[in-house]
Amino acid sequence: MRKYVIALYIRLSVEDIKTESLSIPNQRLILREKAMSLPEWDNGEVLEFVDNGHTGTNFERPAVQELLTMVQAGSIDCIIVKDLSRFGRNSIETGYFIERVFPLYHTRFISVSDDFDTVNFKGDTGGIDVAFKYLISECYSRDMSMKTKSAKYAKMRRGEYQSVICPYGYRKSADGRMEPDENAAGNVRLIFEWAAEGNTAAEITRKLYALHIPTPGEYRRDNGKDHYNVSRTHGVWSSSTVLRMLEDQRYIGTYIIGKRKVQEIGSRCMKLKDESEWFKIPDHHSAIVSKELFEQANTSIKRFSLPNKKRRDYLLRGKVFCGCCDHAMSLRNGAWFYCRHSEVSESFPCHGVRVKMADLEQVVFETIRAQMCPALGIDGSKDKLDLQTVQQAEHEDKLRAIQDSKRQLYERYALGEIDLETYRSQKAVYDAELVQAKNVHAAITAQTKQIQSDYEARLKQREIVQEVGSTDVLTQSLIDRLINRVYVFPGDRIEIEYVTQDFLGTEKSGKEA
Repeated sequence: MRKYVIALYIRLSVEDIKTESLSIPNQRLILREKAMSLPEWDNGEVLEFVDNGHTGTNFERPAVQELLTMVQAGSIDCIIVKDLSRFGRNSIETGYFIERVFPLYHTRFISVSDDFDTVNFKGDTGGIDVAFKYLISECYSRDMSMKTKSAKYAKMRRGEYQSVICPYGYRKSADGRMEPDENAAGNVRLIFEWAAEGNTAAEITRKLYALHIPTPGEYRRDNGKDHYNVSRTHGVWSSSTVLRMLEDQRYIGTYIIGKRKVQEIGSRCMKLKDESEWFKIPDHHSAIVSKELFEQANTSIKRFSLPNKKRRDYLLRGKVFCGCCDHAMSLRNGAWFYCRHSEVSESFPCHGVRVKMADLEQVVFETIRAQMCPALGIDGSKDKLDLQTVQQAEHEDKLRAIQDSKRQLYERYALGEIDLETYRSQKAVYDAELVQAKNVHAAITAQTKQIQSDYEARLKQREIVQEVGSTDVLTQSLIDRLINRVYVFPGDRIEIEYVTQDFLGTEKSGKEA
């Protein structure tokens, strides 16, 4: 018998006042007490979903997305939250889920503090009081956002650095201000001096690698601040990092805030504001380089800017990666793929590895065609699916017949045609038959879904086989449907990572050619 699944959703964000009543442990205690009071608790399974540090103004939160996916799959019977604002502060989206989505999937929704339970409303939306709570939560979030932003700007004007991570070469002092980190500040000065001497960004990266100077990410990791994944850097600086540092006015003591703004409250989409709207604070902190050196470096450094640059579209765009260092390979002169990451030193195993774009496309296509398994047995799968569907329908009829018999038995008892003892004994028989029939029906339904999934996969496989057979070259359609990445290794070897693991009839996602 399937267990009754109860989901406890907990959220706490930086926009909320972190009082004891809103803390995650307190929310967890309240929700579990409510769950234990439900009649389904004895046959229930409790799942917990926590979004810590995520705003409630949108639903772009990992835990709530996982929860909603399980709701759509029919795996959640009841959702419990402390109050409506924990679930969401966007009145339109919150109301949509509570009033439309959850009833569609027969999912009960309970808000403990609001004394709201969808079971008590029998399809109603909860009335105008619930709608006002949606709006109040949204207005509260917007108001808190504006107040937080104003306070943050005021602290920045006083010299306090509000970001979590300081730029490379700086660190936070005890009073929250930004001060030079002399262990890295010397490297910053060195980069500006090399640029002032006329070195290009690529030449500067080679000099940094030759001196074994760790990248900014590696330096932070070595100092216990592992904010980024630096497993692929191997001590190699990128030219873009050098160029960003050379134009960063923070190195001359000027701090700029308000360069970007969110498109709407709660959104993560940022928009660059006009420079006239930026807040520039000169002498905000100690400078690492002089203004003269800063201007000389930016005058000397070569920057390539194409105002009318067009996007270069080619079949394997964004799909070709170096098999040694896992970096995306660059396209040179529209003809060759090469690993730019390895150009800093000949010691890299992928140094000098390159492949013609036309040759790579042809090899990838031939590999797919050679390894494609014929889509056989589809007709047999269709027959099996039809038979399974018939069996499922027969068991559904059997379930309805047992339920009808129970209903008729009760009617006979209500009319006085049978006594209570007879009613109870026959009802027990029907209950046992109903439990057994439901278990069989659940198993058959699961089998039908699996057979349906297998059949659809085989149909998709046949479509791909037919598409491969109808062309002699690699097409964008095949790339989008099949290929996730193409890894290029030394020795003219490639490895293809497919989007789906089973379209070749194997469990491996990678194939060598």
